[in-house]
Amino acid sequence: MKHFLTLRDLSQYEIIEILDLAIAIKKHFLQNLSTALMKDKILAMIFEKNSTRTRVSFEAGIYQLGGMGMFLSSKDIQLGRGEPIKDTARAIGSMVDMIMLRTYAQERLEEFAHYSPVPIINGLSDLFHPTQLLSDYLTMIECGIYIPNPYLKAPCVHIANPKVAYIGDGNNMANSWLMLASKMGFELSIASPEGYMPDATITAQALEFAAESGAKISLLHSPKEAVLGANVITTDTWASMGQEDEKEKRQKIFKEYCVDEALMGLADKNAIFLHCFPAYRGQEVSEAVLEGPQSKVFKEAQNRLHAQKGIMAWLHRNRD
Repeated sequence: MKHFLTLRDLSQYEIIEILDLAIAIKKHFLQNLSTALMKDKILAMIFEKNSTRTRVSFEAGIYQLGGMGMFLSSKDIQLGRGEPIKDTARAIGSMVDMIMLRTYAQERLEEFAHYSPVPIINGLSDLFHPTQLLSDYLTMIECGIYIPNPYLKAPCVHIANPKVAYIGDGNNMANSWLMLASKMGFELSIASPEGYMPDATITAQALEFAAESGAKISLLHSPKEAVLGANVITTDTWASMGQEDEKEKRQKIFKEYCVDEALMGLADKNAIFLHCFPAYRGQEVSEAVLEGPQSKVFKEAQNRLHAQKGIMAWLHRNRD
């Protein structure tokens, strides 16, 4: 049985299978054709961390696939009162068809998946945010920015050797970009302040994958160097959920890492800007860039819906 915990666990072919399925589902949805690939199936959505887009996109997505979403806050279930994960996983998994867990520690997801009788989806953890990365890659494909691949069926104009620049905190988004780039074989430059680089173990794993896929990965401190000639510029909030007490300190450390018009001007003239949201204007991104013509953030946000439908349908298809 397949789970969706991190892109590290998936092959390039499996990632492309999910993307192809997401593209087909989105096309049929926009044509008002049936996408009920999970008719009468139940998705349990466990939230240990709050969310806006993750809840709405999964709940709408499972409904559009013909199933039903069940919202479960950790405040409302025994998991939040100290029940062992292995008990919750086996009990809830015996009643539903799939579980999405948005949590703090990646280890909780791994344990949940170990004991669950149904597929588990990582809705976000401290180390990875893989559903967001498939949404980002789907957006890149629709904007004509992707590595040509014989598996990908979507007829798209493409940039042969795209470069992505991630600017800011080396958090779960940076870790996830490392996994996507190293699996799919494109160039990635990450610029983070000293002491805020991506996880060292994940970076080492990404470099191993890159040796096979042909990806080029650079870890830098200079945002200007990272964005030079890039086709995609992306960033994330400087203080993630749970880091509120570090907000003032981080604003001082990251002040040179704002993606503004001057920084965008160093990228390719047709570069696009992505952000996973929530976005803090005037901090990690300027108002002019976020609302500007190169920004694809709302297409990207809407693609969470379709990418996640692709993930759910793929897991359901590969359950047996």
